[in-house]
Parts: sequence; structure tokens; C-alpha cells
Amino acid sequence: MATKTEAGKVPGKIPTRNDTPNNGKAVSIGVLQACLVDMADLTNSTKQAHWNVKGSHFYGLHKMFEEFYTILNEQTDEIAERAVQLGGIPDGTTETIGATKRIERYDNKLLDGLEHCAALADRYAQMAKELREGIDQTDEAGDADTSDLLTQVSREVDKMLWMIEAHLQGKD
Repeated sequence: MATKTEAGKVPGKIPTRNDTPNNGKAVSIGVLQACLVDMADLTNSTKQAHWNVKGSHFYGLHKMFEEFYTILNEQTDEIAERAVQLGGIPDGTTETIGATKRIERYDNKLLDGLEHCAALADRYAQMAKELREGIDQTDEAGDADTSDLLTQVSREVDKMLWMIEAHLQGKD
């Protein structure tokens, strides 16, 4: 379990009056940064699918992908803001995303709607897995608020995954 050290200080972070134990802050900031990078990458992959989807499912998928990247963008902001609340400095720059993302690279040549669904389903499932690992890590470190936030985001990602997979489950 996390223990308190000097009030509000986490090495290499901005001091804050937030009373989350310093170990909890340090663990959570690291988890949040990793999730931030992956969520930003997943948002961009979903935008890529939105812009380039073709085929008989075009309209429905185009709209669904737009809705999803809007949700992902909002969740990414929540994750970054939680890191700041804990004294962290979130980094969502293109360079950091490219260098540290854990999600597989998205094929920017995809056009077919169901191929986009298959590619996104893999990535949404990987994101959900990373979020659940983060939930456990932040909970164990004594940061129930970050664990709760990641649980909320995980539910959203699971719901989007379900909707994407539904397009694949009816195919021959």
C-alpha cells in the first residue's frame, strides 16, 4: 500500500495539495501517461477509419467512427486532466505518441468498412486490456479516484468495441 512522504511532493512532478499518497501519485501519473498516449493513438486511428471508410456500410460506419473519436477525445482529456491534478505533466505530442504507444500501428491504406472494423476491434480490445491493467495498478497504489476514472473509460471503450464487433459478427 502507498505511504505518504513529504506532503504534496512527488519527485520530478509539480507540487500539489492533492492528498493522494505520493506513491499513488507516481504510479497513477505513469499509468495515466501510458493510457493518454494509447487513447490519442486510438483516436487518430478511428479518425483515419472515419475519413477513409468505403463500401456498402459507408454511411453507418462513417457516423459511428465520428461518434467514437469524439468520445475518445473527451476521455483522453479526462485522463490528461487527472494527471495534472496529481502534479503530472501529460505529454500528448506526436513524437511521444509515436515513440511510446503500446497499440499496434494502424494500416493507413485500409478502405473497406469491415476491414476497418476488424482493425479497430483489435485496437479497442488492446486499449481495454491496458485500461484494466491500469485500474488494478492505480487501485493497488492507493489511488481510488484514478482507478475509478479508468474504470469509466474502460466501460466506454468496451461499449465501442461491442458496437464495432457487431458489424463483424454478422459477416459470412
